[in-house]
Parts: sequence; C-alpha cells; structure tokens
Amino acid sequence: MKDYNKENIPLAKVLRKNMTPWEGKLWHGFLKRYPIRFQRQKCIDRYIVDFYCFQAKLVIELDGGGHYNPEAEAYDRHRTQVLQHYGLKVLRFCNTDVDKNFYSVCTVIDDEVKKRI
Repeated sequence: MKDYNKENIPLAKVLRKNMTPWEGKLWHGFLKRYPIRFQRQKCIDRYIVDFYCFQAKLVIELDGGGHYNPEAEAYDRHRTQVLQHYGLKVLRFCNTDVDKNFYSVCTVIDDEVKKRI
C-alpha cells in the first residue's frame, strides 16, 4: 500500500461525491465498468489523485483551466515526480479532451493499462 496522509480521507470522500462533470463522464462512461479496477479520489502520499489503478500502477489526472499557469504547472510537475517515485505512471488529460475526444482519451488509458499489466 502506498503511503498517504490520513487527514486527506474526509476530503477524498467529499470529492468522490462531488465529481466534476469531466470526472463523472470518465468514471461513468468508461472507468467504472473497466475490467481492471480503478478507484476515484485515491489518497497517495500527501495528494489525492483523480483516478488510480493499483494493478497497472497508473494515475489519471483531469486538468481544468486552473492547471495552465506557471505556478500550477510547477506544482503539477512536482506532484508527478512524487508519484513517479512510487513507480506510478501519471496520465494527464485536459477537461476539453474528455469533452471533445472522449473515445481517444479512453483508448489512451486502455492502451496504457494493457502495457503496464
């Protein structure tokens, strides 16, 4: 099991119940029924990742507009490095991709899972 901050658990539960529209689309439209188990809002280290697949050691992050400024990009790079330290692969998709290229997003995820298990 990955190290995690137990203080994040209540927030993770709230986030699970209040998914963004894009998280909801990816969860209900693909990941929930995917044959390999994914978890939503998983606590890893001091972070809460959007989606996590233990078997594939894969993290999926959906990024909204707030992620595209220098400070947020630096934070995301550091966060990715911390997650990679645990042997995890991080896939990032912008919300627009989930809206306009949903099939492609699902294909990339499926291909990555198949490569990693």
